Amino acid sequence: MTLPPEFALIARHFRPLAGPGALCLTDDAALLDPPAGRQLVLAADAMVAGVHFLPDDPPETIGRKLLRTNLSDLAAMGAVPLAYLLTISLPRGIAPGWLEAFAAGLAEDQAEFGLQVLGGDTTSTPGPISLSLTILGHVAPGMALRRAGARAGDDIWVSGSIGDGTLGLAVLLREQPADAAGFLADRYRLPRPRLALGQALAGLASAAMDVSDGLVQDLGHLCRAAGCGAEIEAAAVPLSPAAAALLAAEPGLLPRILTGGDDYELLFAAGPEAASDIRARAGACGVAVTRLGRFVPGEALVTVRDRQGTAMPLGRGGWSHF
Repeated sequence: MTLPPEFALIARHFRPLAGPGALCLTDDAALLDPPAGRQLVLAADAMVAGVHFLPDDPPETIGRKLLRTNLSDLAAMGAVPLAYLLTISLPRGIAPGWLEAFAAGLAEDQAEFGLQVLGGDTTSTPGPISLSLTILGHVAPGMALRRAGARAGDDIWVSGSIGDGTLGLAVLLREQPADAAGFLADRYRLPRPRLALGQALAGLASAAMDVSDGLVQDLGHLCRAAGCGAEIEAAAVPLSPAAAALLAAEPGLLPRILTGGDDYELLFAAGPEAASDIRARAGACGVAVTRLGRFVPGEALVTVRDRQGTAMPLGRGGWSHF
């Protein structure tokens, strides 16, 4: 018997990605046995063409970015990936090879990060491509990293480099020239979820989240959860060589770097006594970490100071959908 078009599409592109609990994607729901003695961690993110990715981005990178942004949420909780659910809304008449490349990108990252699809939904839409992914992970009971928990006096740390995502978007939109345009575009299209680092921070970090909407704005979320303020040094913010070169040529880019988003690095708090252990564990994970400043008593505000110690006006804290 010939399968209806939607089910033929699922069988062709997504059944090869399915794990055992997906039941070959032929049932209405999946079955999942979480690892014994572990807590489940769940997160969901959506991506819409023209908002979270460019309509002409390669489809294989779109699938990978969707998965990786959700993996970054697991990293921020110190969780281990387990599986995911996927919902896709595509315009009718989309290019025949688009979905094949999209699924191939997912397959590549499933192999890298060790998880499988459990199910989801496929629909058509008159609007732009819309995607949603719900990810499942697991942690030891009581060991998940949380946004709440930082205290005045704790150090502020961030992984990797800041600003590459927003500068990569600027390069792709031809708003910025760059000798390292390929590097910056890749950083925008393919986040690096810091899963190993998140897991290594268990017992050291007092609070954590990933940087998706801008360093300053996301640090503000940690401040509000903690009921205290934060002060960071602009000169301490880690930059890639590509971002540093653009900033040297155009110093006015600094506010965009600090507030632009799409970095998907880990932002976390820890007591000063943990500094050497943090550097050692991050080094073992192969991830650079940088101390930016400190949480301070008072109102839940973020202050960015220049080399002279003067508070810098930034105009906005970061990205908002509304």
